[in-house]
Amino acid sequence: MLPRRVAVTGIGVVSALGNTPEAFRSALAEGRSGARALPAEVAGGSGVQVGALVDWDPLAHFKGPEASSLDRVSQFALTAAGQALAASGLDLAAANRDRIGVYWGSGMGGAHTLETAYATVYGKNDFRLRPLSVVMAMNNAAGSNVAVKWGLRGVFANFSTACSSSAMAIGEAVLAIRAGRADAIVTGGSEALLTPGLLAAWQALRTLAPADPADASASCKPFDRRRGGLVLGEGAAALVLEAEEHAHARGAKILALLTGYGNTCDAAHMSKPDRDGQVRAMRMALADAGLEPGAIGYVNAHGTATIVGDVVECEALRTVFGEDAARIPVSSTKSMHGHLLGGAGALEMIAALMPFEEGLVPPTATLAEPDPACAVRHVAGRAERIETPRAVMSNSFAFGGSNVVLVAERASD
Repeated sequence: MLPRRVAVTGIGVVSALGNTPEAFRSALAEGRSGARALPAEVAGGSGVQVGALVDWDPLAHFKGPEASSLDRVSQFALTAAGQALAASGLDLAAANRDRIGVYWGSGMGGAHTLETAYATVYGKNDFRLRPLSVVMAMNNAAGSNVAVKWGLRGVFANFSTACSSSAMAIGEAVLAIRAGRADAIVTGGSEALLTPGLLAAWQALRTLAPADPADASASCKPFDRRRGGLVLGEGAAALVLEAEEHAHARGAKILALLTGYGNTCDAAHMSKPDRDGQVRAMRMALADAGLEPGAIGYVNAHGTATIVGDVVECEALRTVFGEDAARIPVSSTKSMHGHLLGGAGALEMIAALMPFEEGLVPPTATLAEPDPACAVRHVAGRAERIETPRAVMSNSFAFGGSNVVLVAERASD
């Protein structure tokens, strides 16, 4: 018996480009960046100049008491998951919720709650913290809140592998559905780490981009010879995944099929990327999907705009795709929505699905002077219209050497 195929039936987005999938994809199509100069109350004394902030009013989404009991990371997660569930058309009142699970990813968890606690204890010498501090800050809070909100009692897992967290959540959800452990899983990730303390920690790594002096929104420049580092972002992305036959039985619209998952560890260095680890992950994902490299019609690259990282990824792409590397469109949408760390993989998977529904490949919006060391087929400046591809790929490569690659195919005709 063949493993069950896994369908995407709903998506949801909270991002610096807008708080719906429609707004997010519209901004990507326009090549519009959500990065901007950080307000003083966000940056604090960190020295970080620019970030991709979400335009967010909690009271527009939650009642006062509920909003105050949820860290920003959980607010984002609940909003994106709610959109995805609504779009999927799943009738939860009639569904067997013992067969519906949640697989979520977050690199930093409830960072705002932790920052507030530290400021209270060490800044005010006040040890009287909010009673819910632990359950608001814990790394699995966002995914657990999604499960509680909709009574999803099936398989549950929380992943925290830095920048690959939500991509891993998606890949492992695919495996769980294939194995028959669930009929449907709400998966994705969220991150809300734009606090003075965490920004200072990232600034100490010397991996963040300075603000572009002419246009702060153009500060993240993946694959460009002028690049100076990544721009941190925040937000959430959610996907409803279902066994294909489960989706067909209820007449759901299938947006795509998730067919390939690669997961490797560099086992080489905590922060320096390794080409061979990335190559192994891409090849594993292609083999899992049963596809040759030439079947891929678009790659959403990890592309953080770090000096070393972009070169290593392009070397890995050329190794995997060979002559096809000159033909297959590649872009980094981090140039627009910033780097969501644990939420990045899920958001970029949603971006990678654009060619299936809209025939558009989102661009590396800020790419004007390609680095010769990053020689691949770039989509620079503006979106490109292409024929609907058979398959797309999304790369997520993390500190700690965690490499996750996802492959999606267009829905069956």
